[in-house]
Amino acid sequence: SQMPAYATNMRLKFPVLALTLEIITIILFAVFVVYDDAKPGEGSHSSNHTQEQGPMELYPMFQDVHVMIFIGFGFLMTFLKRYGFSSVGVNLLLAAFGLQWGLLMQGIWHLDHGKIKISIFKIINADFSTATVLISFGAVLGKTSPVQLLIMTILEITIFSINEHLVAEVFQANDVGASMIIHAFGAYFGLAVARVLYRPGLKKGHEKEGSVYHSDLFAMIGTVFLWMFWPSFNSAIADPGLTQLTAVINTYLSLAACVLSAYAISSLVEHKGKLDMVHVQNATLAGGVAVGTCADMAIGPFGAMLIGLVAGTVSTLGFKYLTPILASSLGVQDTCGVHNLHGMPGILGGLAGIVAVALGKKDGGDASMQAAALASSLGFALVGGLITGQGFIMKIPFWGQPPDQNCYDDSLYWEVPDEEEENEESLTHADHSKNKAEV
Repeated sequence: SQMPAYATNMRLKFPVLALTLEIITIILFAVFVVYDDAKPGEGSHSSNHTQEQGPMELYPMFQDVHVMIFIGFGFLMTFLKRYGFSSVGVNLLLAAFGLQWGLLMQGIWHLDHGKIKISIFKIINADFSTATVLISFGAVLGKTSPVQLLIMTILEITIFSINEHLVAEVFQANDVGASMIIHAFGAYFGLAVARVLYRPGLKKGHEKEGSVYHSDLFAMIGTVFLWMFWPSFNSAIADPGLTQLTAVINTYLSLAACVLSAYAISSLVEHKGKLDMVHVQNATLAGGVAVGTCADMAIGPFGAMLIGLVAGTVSTLGFKYLTPILASSLGVQDTCGVHNLHGMPGILGGLAGIVAVALGKKDGGDASMQAAALASSLGFALVGGLITGQGFIMKIPFWGQPPDQNCYDDSLYWEVPDEEEENEESLTHADHSKNKAEV
């Protein structure tokens, strides 16, 4: 079979797409978006928040979530040895566009006199909507162009906001830390896209798919920021007061227990009982994902710790045994292992929520609606991801997808300062031949 054609020069495609999207967004903001005047007693959830709390009360929570989105997710993905610019840089691009698009897509469902009123509550939720995209980005990391990823962002946030509305408003389900609507959704959406973009040429791996000492250390920056601020993520939109405190405590304890089980299982399954950095970077966070749905429920501090213990175990075992199977048998090449950090722990969180609500840990909860929320999130994710992958990010040259040999390599899309071991072997890109000529 002949090599597919690749057109990776971004000079026109990317600037035109990025500027067009931003101009359309600005026009939509001009028509729909205003400041929140926060008059007591007006409709939406955010107004209730505002009148109880004062317009800036949630600002510290917002900043914590913002750090998670831009530092946490960005640096978590810098483990690849030649892909750090893309991890942090494309993360910033997608999140910056995504939060604007998310404000619109979520705001459409909560119009107030035909306008979207921006409050801190709404910008937290807009940040949340970008988290789905950044999780999916991890599943296709290194194998997609910025153009493809911007298109994915538009479609994914649009589909996310439909599912979120269904879960929160129609099913009236509880998912305060978004185990189902963000983590499971983002993971399975990304895995579905990864399946569509499957590359037989990467079946045996790729020389640049590994990490080096400093890249693994950089990734730990992302881990620690995510780990520290996860209690804010899971409690940011909880009802103010003691409910919010419950969400903080449950997340704090679940994460702590999760670290112990992740380290223990890592040592158990690895060569000579050594710890594996991949497990430490990722599985230590699974407790934050898994406790999300029932974070604000009265599951007891020990209940939260049990959830964390199970999550750390499941996640670590997933990295060790399941990821290779997904790649070889199902054709899902999951670069960051998002199935292990967000997918399975997200489902675990959804199941824990069903059980907790059935046991009466949350007033006014309905276990069948919790189950519907989990099913809906997985359904929208898988179908949405397949449609997005098939229909819009397809392997056609125009979208600038990298050839197999140029995967996991910044130099296709970034100006990279020369290093001694500059990759001489990849000459597919015009710039490379030009560089050689200059040398």
